Amino acid sequence: MDPDDGGERPEERRTLWAVLLLNAAIAGGFFASGIFADSSALVANGVDNTADVAVYAISLAALTRGDQWKARAAKASGVMLLLFAIAIPIDVGRRYIMGSEPIGATMMIISAVAAVVNYICLRLLQRLEKPDVNVRAAKTFSFNDFVSNGGILVAGALVLWLGSNLPDLLVGLATAGIAIKGAVEILRDAHGEEKSSNGGSI
Repeated sequence: MDPDDGGERPEERRTLWAVLLLNAAIAGGFFASGIFADSSALVANGVDNTADVAVYAISLAALTRGDQWKARAAKASGVMLLLFAIAIPIDVGRRYIMGSEPIGATMMIISAVAAVVNYICLRLLQRLEKPDVNVRAAKTFSFNDFVSNGGILVAGALVLWLGSNLPDLLVGLATAGIAIKGAVEILRDAHGEEKSSNGGSI
């Protein structure tokens, strides 16, 4: 393949637009509910989904570009995810020191709704044939989000049962860990793609 041959891929463009808009809606829901419920886990996932929206925008811009440009765009996505992961422990530490009173029921409801939406996003992305490096990155984001939603659901139940904010804080930290793992996978994939487009040497 010619590394400069981007090509128009309308199906990928429609899918990325769909998951971008869905993630923007989820991010807004997470932020609003996180502030209302005083939940670090919900706010963390709001930041995560906001980063996802930016990544999908980068992926859309990369669709008609060459392979090298796509690989660099995917690298930018991985770096953005790492930066997001660094911000979460800061918020968790603040809530641990100053205290918080998360509302478990709100956490469970929002996480269940977000899990359904993220599952839809993941299924949409999985339907694409021969996904490029940016679509593979988008799959990683959607899968990580789906796993994080399950963690919030469990944390919400534990907050209700124990009357403690620790489950909320621990899930916030776990979300950061998942983000770091996803970022490393994306950067590794992007590096391999860039190396391949350069004929095996960088």
